[in-house]
Amino acid sequence: MLTTEMPAMTLSSDLGGVPFTDVTIPSDTGEARKVQDDIERLIQGGLASDQEIFSVRLALEEALVNAIKHGNQMDRTKKVRISYRLLSGRLDVRITDEGPGFDPSDVPDPTAIENLERPCGRGLMLMRHYMTEVDYVGCGNTVTMSKVFRGKK
Repeated sequence: MLTTEMPAMTLSSDLGGVPFTDVTIPSDTGEARKVQDDIERLIQGGLASDQEIFSVRLALEEALVNAIKHGNQMDRTKKVRISYRLLSGRLDVRITDEGPGFDPSDVPDPTAIENLERPCGRGLMLMRHYMTEVDYVGCGNTVTMSKVFRGKK
C-alpha cells in the first residue's frame, strides 16, 4: 500500500482535531480487504460492539467494491484513495475512485417490486443502513461515511 497526503476531509458533522490515515491502493479487491482489516483492527479495541464491527466491515466492503468495480472499471492502473480516522466513539471514512462518478439518486430502489430480481442498488442501501452518515461528494466518485458507536452492551 502506498500512503499519500489528501486534502482535508469535511463531513457535515466534522469534529476535527484528529488527523486522517490516508491510503492509496490499486483497483484490487485483495488490497481493499487489507484496508478493511486495518480499520476493523482499529475499532476492535472495545469501542464497538460485534454488530457495529460487522456493520462497518460490510459498508466498507460495499463502498470499496463499488469504487473498484463501478468507478475504476477494475482497471488496476487506476487508484482508490481511502482516508479514515477514529475519534472518541466515531469512525470517519472517505473513499475516492478515479471514475466519472454517478448520481446516487439515479440508482433504482432495490426494494421496489420491479427491482427485486436486479442486483443494482443493494450495496448503497446497505451502506446507508449500516452507517450513521453517508454522503456523496462532487460528481459522485467520492463517498464519505461515518459510524457513531454505541459500544458493547
